[in-house]
Amino acid sequence: MSTPVSPRKILITSALPYANGPIHLGHLVEYIQTDIWSRFQKMRGHSCTYVCADDAHGTPIMLRAEAEGITPEQLIAKSSAEHQADFAGFNIAFDHYHSTHSEENREFASLIYNRLKEKGYISRKSISQCYDPEKEMFLPDRFVKGTCPKCGTEDQYGDNCEACGATYSPTELVNPKSAVSGATPIEKDSDHLFFELGQFAEMLKEWTRSGALQTQIANKIDEWLESGLRGWDISRDAPYFGFEIPGEKDKFFYVWLDAPIGYMSSFKAYCDKSGLNFDEYWQKDSKAELYHFIGKDIINFHALFWPAMLSGADFRTPDAVFAHGFLTVDGQKMSKSRGTFIMAKTYLEHLNPEYLRYYFAAKLTSRIDDIDLNLEDFAQRVNSDLVGKVVNIASRTAGFIVKKFDGKLKESYSDFAFNLYGEFIDKGDEIAKLYEKREYAHAMREIMALADKANEYIAETAPWQLAKEEGKEEELWESASLGLNMFRCIMIYLSPVIPKTAEQAWQFLKIKPQVWINSKVPLMGQHENKLTEINKFEALMTRLEMPAIEKMVEASAQSLGAKTAPDGKKDDKKPKKQQAPQEKKMTTDNNNGFDALAETISIDDFAKIDLRIAKIIHAEAVPEADKLVKLTLDIGFEQRQVFAGIKAAYNPEDLIGKLTVMVANLAPRKMRFGLSEGMVLAAGPGGSDLYILNPDDGAQPGMRVK
Repeated sequence: MSTPVSPRKILITSALPYANGPIHLGHLVEYIQTDIWSRFQKMRGHSCTYVCADDAHGTPIMLRAEAEGITPEQLIAKSSAEHQADFAGFNIAFDHYHSTHSEENREFASLIYNRLKEKGYISRKSISQCYDPEKEMFLPDRFVKGTCPKCGTEDQYGDNCEACGATYSPTELVNPKSAVSGATPIEKDSDHLFFELGQFAEMLKEWTRSGALQTQIANKIDEWLESGLRGWDISRDAPYFGFEIPGEKDKFFYVWLDAPIGYMSSFKAYCDKSGLNFDEYWQKDSKAELYHFIGKDIINFHALFWPAMLSGADFRTPDAVFAHGFLTVDGQKMSKSRGTFIMAKTYLEHLNPEYLRYYFAAKLTSRIDDIDLNLEDFAQRVNSDLVGKVVNIASRTAGFIVKKFDGKLKESYSDFAFNLYGEFIDKGDEIAKLYEKREYAHAMREIMALADKANEYIAETAPWQLAKEEGKEEELWESASLGLNMFRCIMIYLSPVIPKTAEQAWQFLKIKPQVWINSKVPLMGQHENKLTEINKFEALMTRLEMPAIEKMVEASAQSLGAKTAPDGKKDDKKPKKQQAPQEKKMTTDNNNGFDALAETISIDDFAKIDLRIAKIIHAEAVPEADKLVKLTLDIGFEQRQVFAGIKAAYNPEDLIGKLTVMVANLAPRKMRFGLSEGMVLAAGPGGSDLYILNPDDGAQPGMRVK
């Protein structure tokens, strides 16, 4: 995809959160992914609108409101306020946030239904359903519980068994009970309205293979198309919280009919206040772009029902539906008992939201793979990349500009400096293409490679050394000025991911909010008709420590201890027993240092290891330990303290001044002697026969080992 040459009109949406519970970190994968794409498009100069809304209808909301003694309208108003506060806390910048319980949504749902009905796409059929004789209501499948007819497991929902995975109808359950009242349901017939999806089979075959879906999703849709499409039940019987179907009595639109229509109604509400033309985006021959970001679990609604409804009602279909995978925490499903089912609000009470935005970006691709929030890796990645690489560039250079040059950046550069900054400019289009394709993880790697390059330049020019030498003022000024310009360029590229930190960076540099094209011109002396002058540097971001993460997990476990389930009853399910960890392959000891191979790892695992050249600037024995030497290591952009078990092999004083290799992104480890912030590499059978890696003299502290 080439660099865009003219502004585009883009409308993007995220799936609508259900107004029956709080936002958690699993939800945020989607909203952060979408927000990054929205911010990126706006930075590129496009007319991009990002809308969302609360999904506010359905039986669960009706029953929960009843259990709380409030009206459904009061419940959804409360949920909307909570959701919007959570999203704002994570810097999710919607252009408009609406509700499906709105007049705009009622009008569009009725309009689409009437158009489908007029064209013969709606049919009526009598069906048999479970009915609660005490509550006098038909029961959704999830509100019937009983014994699985396949494996005999008790307390299973009416649509599938969590124990054996079997699917069935609620009428097949053994000893079924209503989850609402506990009564035994009876079967009762009722007329329902169906959207005849099968009439859109050919249209859907063409649309699903048009590039609108990821390959894995398109293949799955093919399976459903080949097996034949049946009518989709779009009605629900009273009592039901939703919109009554035009021309029907006590019949309401099924929540999944009016939920995606919420994209249209939210945008219409925004158009009414902003002056945008609704038809220009939604009419059949629209030249605007329309994209939906969703989870892979709701793909059938967005890749079958939704485009068919739009097509049948003479509206345009989406250009693409981007599906993503689920979130796991430490390799497992989010768990209330382990405290890893973390609510957005709980996270915000303990940690900087920009940490999570960056970590998700560093994991997200255009595929539908699940992503894992590994809590130790989370801390390491934030500290290594954002604090140790990016923010460190500014912290190492800004002080010289303020103290030595009255806060003014240099007005001219050497050819070498211009060429180096040119490399940062040249990367802009490549990084933009990666953002466009939603290959965020790859984009983050490219940006961090630039940060490495900037830190290597600073380490090589050593402004702290130049500041001590006579006649080196010009070199010092260029080193610090170029360093800050490289920092600014990196922050422009990172702005869609960490927008608040970027805002702080612009304030520190005393410049207006930056857009993508600003990276092509460095800040030099005269900039925008005034002399460039920076403020005193203040820390933009602090290290993420494991104790803070542990407090968040602990708080999450406590806050979730007595939460209620969506049906308004206590969630009394006991946590499943955790499986014992798989034993690792054994190694052979005392074999001249050549042990059997340990567990095989993938190239992706190995790629996570950040190996750096380190200079040993101080070494001393640890008196309380038989094997340990305390090392102070210079890795170019900062100093680290490491405890290494090499006392038997080396006299500490002989190590001072030597170069070695360290694992720079290893999580800090608390020891009784102090904090060890990495690991030096060594080989040998142990004891006195142990050899630290000693790079050639040409190596420099901070260089990456590849």
